[in-house]
Amino acid sequence: MSAPPRFDRGHTDDLMSFLAASPSPYHAVANTAERLEKAGFRQVAETDAWDGSSGGKYVLRGGAIVAWYVPEGAAPHTPFRIVGAHTDSPNLRVKPLPDSGAHGWRQVAVEIYGGPLLNSWLDRDLGLAGRLTLRDGSSRLVNVDRPLLRVPQLAIHLDRSVSAEGLKLDKQRHLQPVWGLGNDVRDGDLIAFLEETAGIPAGEVTGWDLMTHSVEPPAYLGRDKELVAGPRMDNLLSVHAGAAALTAAATSGAALPAIPVLAAFDHEENGSQSDTGADGPLLGSVLERSVFARGGSYEDRARAFAGTVCLSSDTGHAVHPNYAERHDPTHHPRVNGGPILKVNVNNRYATDGSGRAVWAAACEKADVPFQSFVSNNSMPCGTTIGPITAARHGIRTIDIGVAILSMHSARELCGADDPWLLANSLVAFLEG
Repeated sequence: MSAPPRFDRGHTDDLMSFLAASPSPYHAVANTAERLEKAGFRQVAETDAWDGSSGGKYVLRGGAIVAWYVPEGAAPHTPFRIVGAHTDSPNLRVKPLPDSGAHGWRQVAVEIYGGPLLNSWLDRDLGLAGRLTLRDGSSRLVNVDRPLLRVPQLAIHLDRSVSAEGLKLDKQRHLQPVWGLGNDVRDGDLIAFLEETAGIPAGEVTGWDLMTHSVEPPAYLGRDKELVAGPRMDNLLSVHAGAAALTAAATSGAALPAIPVLAAFDHEENGSQSDTGADGPLLGSVLERSVFARGGSYEDRARAFAGTVCLSSDTGHAVHPNYAERHDPTHHPRVNGGPILKVNVNNRYATDGSGRAVWAAACEKADVPFQSFVSNNSMPCGTTIGPITAARHGIRTIDIGVAILSMHSARELCGADDPWLLANSLVAFLEG
C-alpha cells in the first residue's frame, strides 16, 4: 500500500527560494547545510577523528556536500542508499585578471564554464557571486544580486544576416560583459568593489571563484501556473529534492534498513574530475570512514558497498513541441508527468534492468508515476555522475531525474509538480 505523500506544491515554492538563494555551488552547499542543521544534522571536519555515533552528519568541501544519517544500532556492514546530484551549472566565470575594457567601456574578463546556451546570456541583467579567499586562508561568500553586468548583443542593423543565418558567437570576443564606463581601466577594480560589498578590508582578498547569474527571480509561468521558469534547475532541483528527502527520512521515525545519503558534487558540467567532483575520492572516503568509525573492517566495508544503491538524479529532456523530431519517436517525457528513468545501453547512463526494478518499487511505494527517457539514436547522448559513481565505487547506480526544457540556458523550464513528485520518490527510495 502506498504511503501518503510527504511533499506537495509547497515543495516547489521552497525550491524557487532555494534557487534564488544559490547563485553558485558554494551558496548551494551552504544553504543545504543550513537546512540539514535545522533537521539536527551536524558538520564533521575531514581533519578530525570520526566517532561511530548515530544521527545525521555532513561534510563540506568547496562546492560539494556529503550528508548521511546513521540509524541507532546500525551495524558496520549496513549498506547505503545514496541520492547523487551536482551543484554546478554552466555559466560565465571570472578570469584571474578580471579588469578589462575598450572604447570607453569597463568590462569583466570571463571564461566559459561547461556548455551553456551562449545566446541565453545575452542582453540579460547579471549579478556576480561565488567565493572569496582571504590572506589567512579563510573564505567568504559574496553575492551581488542586482543588475551589475550585461553582455550586449550586436544590433540587427549591424548584423543583417542574423535572423536568416542564425547567431554566431565567438566565445572570446562576444561574451565579455560590460559593467561601467571609463577609459582608465585599473587592475584590481572588480575585486576592490567586491571587498567593499562583502565588508572585507581592502587588499585582503587573494583568491576568487566568481561567476555570473541572472538576477531575474524564479517564477510560476502559464495560464494555470503549471510551469516554473528559473535558473540552475540543472541540477539544483535534484540537490534540493535530495536534501528534503534525506531530512524527511532521518526524522520519520521509520526503521531504516540502510543508511540514507545525499552526495552533491561540483564540476559535473566539465567532467567531474576534481577533489569535489564525482570522479574524485570524496564519496568513497566518507562512506569508508563511516564504516570504520562504527568499528567496521575492510570486510564490513566490502559488504556495505555490495549492498549499496545510488540514484543519480539529474535533469533530462522533456519532449520539445517545436523540435519533436529531435527526440526518440516512442519516448516522449512530458513535464508534470513524473520523474524520468534515464536509459542508455552504451552506459552514458548507469541504469540497467535490475536498477529499473529498484526505481519502480520506490515510485510505487510513493504513489508517484514515472516516465522513461532514451535519446534519439541519431543524436549524441549526454551523461551524468551515474556511470562515474558506478565504476569508481562498484555501486549499483540508477539514473533518474526531472524532464525540463531549455537545459543549460541561463533560465530553464520545468513542470510545477515534478519537483515534489521527485522528492516523494526519493524519500521512498531512501527509506528502503
